[in-house]
Amino acid sequence: MAIEDKVNEILGLEPAKTPMEMVHKEEEFKAPVVRTEEKDTDVDNDHKNSREHYYNLIEKGQEAIEGILNVAKEGQHPRAYEVALAGIKNVADTVDKLQDLNKKLKDLKELPKTANANIKNALFVGSTAELQKMLKKDDEIIESKTITPEEKDISDK
Repeated sequence: MAIEDKVNEILGLEPAKTPMEMVHKEEEFKAPVVRTEEKDTDVDNDHKNSREHYYNLIEKGQEAIEGILNVAKEGQHPRAYEVALAGIKNVADTVDKLQDLNKKLKDLKELPKTANANIKNALFVGSTAELQKMLKKDDEIIESKTITPEEKDISDK
């Protein structure tokens, strides 16, 4: 153990813990706090970063197209024009991807505002007896609010 202690001292490390020191050390578990502001910031940063990369790709693609078109004009070879057209198509596809990125960001930011508030599936947590009591109370409320045809005629007069 003396060698390990010397090495730890030279490297400026804490001494190694014995197995007994490593055993239980109760720590309180805290769930990570996720803030929506940070998520929005991450989305905005990702969008900004992606936009910059797309713009960079478009600029480099345009420079490459200009060079290929110059080579095609000088050589008058059909294959050179074919390569130039493929480059033009690639740049056009990148422009479409940039537009899709902007549309996705817009949709992502509108999603919380347009979320449907209707509850489609409800879950009851409790025993069967509690559920029956709850349903019985609902039936009593419905029966007390129900107006029979005779009562309706009386209330009209």
